[in-house]
Amino acid sequence: MFANLEDVVDRFREVEGLLSDPAVVADQKRYRPLAKEHADLTTIVTVYNKYKQVLGDIEGNRELLQDSDPEMKELAKAELPELEAEQGELEERMRLLLLPKDPNDEKNIILEIRAGTGGDEAALFSADLFRMYSRYADRNKWKVETLSISATDGGGFKEVIAMISGERVYSRLKFESGTHRVQRVPDTETQGRIHTSACTVAVLPEAEDVDIEINNADLRIDLYRASGSGGQHVNKTESAVRLTHVPTGVVVACQEESSQHKNKAKALKVLKSRIYDQMLSAQQAEMAADRKNQVGSGDRSERIRTYNYPQGRCTDHRIGLTLYKLDAIMQGDVDEVFDALITDQQAAQMSQQQEG
Repeated sequence: MFANLEDVVDRFREVEGLLSDPAVVADQKRYRPLAKEHADLTTIVTVYNKYKQVLGDIEGNRELLQDSDPEMKELAKAELPELEAEQGELEERMRLLLLPKDPNDEKNIILEIRAGTGGDEAALFSADLFRMYSRYADRNKWKVETLSISATDGGGFKEVIAMISGERVYSRLKFESGTHRVQRVPDTETQGRIHTSACTVAVLPEAEDVDIEINNADLRIDLYRASGSGGQHVNKTESAVRLTHVPTGVVVACQEESSQHKNKAKALKVLKSRIYDQMLSAQQAEMAADRKNQVGSGDRSERIRTYNYPQGRCTDHRIGLTLYKLDAIMQGDVDEVFDALITDQQAAQMSQQQEG
């Protein structure tokens, strides 16, 4: 399993040398990915060096078991179990560090939440989910920028699209795509009956220019007056923008800003991310036959989680996790859910490696 670790050490030394080259330092496009690779390799090499040290200590202690000095033998015998336990912990950590990295984990995301079955109650739950993710973003010092909102009179959202930017956003939120179901008594329910409603969530990694390039000739741009609130200026000028990518048929509209140029820039971000997501989905479909674990498959129709208000229960159906802390979860305390999903994926990856 660790046969290629010496190759990792060699690459670490190579990258270290490149980062000290003034020509590389002056070329930021080359320097940034190398600096990121160096940081990743440093973690692996540090653990590997510690692992080799522990192996050396174990070998030394085993030799001391044959020593003629009783005190030395007893000391070696006492230290061996601790060293062997540390060896096991380091091996487990190296297995995790050597798992294939998701190239999108470092990216910002486009978050799209849409009300599904359930009418006004689904729209209210859509707003609740957006608040949950926004509060989680605040906890992590991430920035939330609303790109598009379609609100209802009752305070819900038919649809909300936002960009969340910060450190490793996609790595934490990538498993959220799918159908989220809520079970609760709506405020308008006079009989006290529990209603079931649903929203769909899509988490798209932000597409950068290196990921996807859009030809302006492939874009159809429509301008129109914004609807709803926004002041006289917004409603009297054609500031709203609708972009259509003709080859794929992807359509994005934005009217949040009073500036046509700002709306176009926001719409273009969403458009690029949706097209990039289509490319990723196509790649995942090709690998689907080999995938043993569906967590993170991105299937938008998959019912992934139920939020049961009467019982204060949140259940993630993919991994069978049930937590009775719904109030805290809706306030953005979602790390326990996200950690469990990440751990499940890592376990599946290790299992596949061992089978391979």
